[in-house]
Amino acid sequence: MTTPDLVRRRRARATPTTWLRSGGLSTLVFALPVLLIFGVFSWLPIGRAVVMSFQETNLLVSTWVGLDNFRAVFADPALPLAIRNTAWFALLALVLGYPVPIVAAVLMSSVRRAKGLYSALAYLPVVVPPVVAVLLWRFFYDPRPEGVFNALLSTVGLGPYPWLQSSTWAMPSLVLEATWAAAGGTVIIYLAALASVPAELYDAAEVDGASIWRKVLHVTLPHLRGVLLLTLILQVIGTAQVFLEPFLFTGGGPANSTLTILLLIYKKAFGQNLGADYGEATALSLLLAVFLALMSLLYFRLTRSWSTT
Repeated sequence: MTTPDLVRRRRARATPTTWLRSGGLSTLVFALPVLLIFGVFSWLPIGRAVVMSFQETNLLVSTWVGLDNFRAVFADPALPLAIRNTAWFALLALVLGYPVPIVAAVLMSSVRRAKGLYSALAYLPVVVPPVVAVLLWRFFYDPRPEGVFNALLSTVGLGPYPWLQSSTWAMPSLVLEATWAAAGGTVIIYLAALASVPAELYDAAEVDGASIWRKVLHVTLPHLRGVLLLTLILQVIGTAQVFLEPFLFTGGGPANSTLTILLLIYKKAFGQNLGADYGEATALSLLLAVFLALMSLLYFRLTRSWSTT
């Protein structure tokens, strides 16, 4: 019997009776609580946000305004500035933050002793509460000459720098703290992936006289490319939604130089008076979600062959 014949026979047998006899009802009963919880706490807020983007609302009284919220978002002069700042943060995070965990993981995997200690030290910043980390780094970023970073740089004749008080230095300062706070988790992922690389490949490369750089280039990175692709996507999506650092460090200043898209959404919804622009805030949130979804889809299509070979 050919495969099309089997498919036709299975389709012919797919009746409600066969579905019940095959355990479909019990499967649905067991899955129903999870589906309800997921629907109430995940899809219902998303659907509510979509509806709110077409309304003028304070959560008590709502008026249908059509596309007015989207027109107001595009007419807001703060939107281009927020997009530019978010893109600048994402670019700096990719340039500064993406290679750091890779290099750290490769170096840590090559050590013979105390590998667990290095892993714990690398992951330690991840468990530090964000507010505590911000207070700690505010101390480091003290603009006075006796500030930690300025004091260190003064030993080589540099500074003092205003850090968070400067439109030029504020965004790189936020990226540095964000890289420190998040790199540990990515290092652990890379270390787990490096453990799956066969040691025989490194031994063969060493017999061939390969340097450390050539081992990394021709053995390590090809085995990590799937993980590298995943972390790159997650980092791009994560940096496009940056909120915590500009909110806690600078509040979007100085002179709106760290105003990001999510911070603009927050200010629209809660910045001046509670519920002032819920409609515009949800409209901008919806636009950001659509942009991230399209960007992820495009990236997956462009890198499909690379990620599956």
